[in-house]
Amino acid sequence: MLQRIFSFLMVLIICTSCDYFTFSGKNKNLQEVDTLVDFFSVDSSPSFKICDSIIEKKALENCFRNTLHNKLGAALQTHHFSVKDSISETVLIGVLINSKGNVAIDNIDSSLKIKEQLPELDSILTVTLHKLSPIFPAVKRGIPVTTKYTLPIKIHLQE
Repeated sequence: MLQRIFSFLMVLIICTSCDYFTFSGKNKNLQEVDTLVDFFSVDSSPSFKICDSIIEKKALENCFRNTLHNKLGAALQTHHFSVKDSISETVLIGVLINSKGNVAIDNIDSSLKIKEQLPELDSILTVTLHKLSPIFPAVKRGIPVTTKYTLPIKIHLQE
């Protein structure tokens, strides 16, 4: 009886300790990582249709930013704002472009003076961004990805 218990314990120890032994054939199916992925850059930035012919990465990003600035600026100039005091400040707009090309405002960083004198600015910017022509999303390793841009908008208004 003692011999059976001893044999059972030995078999149990051998079966449970097999994970501690390494065999040369055990790691053949593991794929080796060949590169590191930089999560803070993209292979190609988002773009509008008019920027499609541009190949260079920096020029494509500049075309996208300039087009976005021009469209926001043109939309803001169609509105008539009345202010009590002169304003000359910069508003930072956090713009999210998801992997489907949809645009959303992440945040709007403006001073208290702008929030008091131009309370409708946030809604105008939101509506303007939703009306933008289709945007092609940024691409990382052939996969569309979500990106965030911070756009500075200079506000100059006289009394």
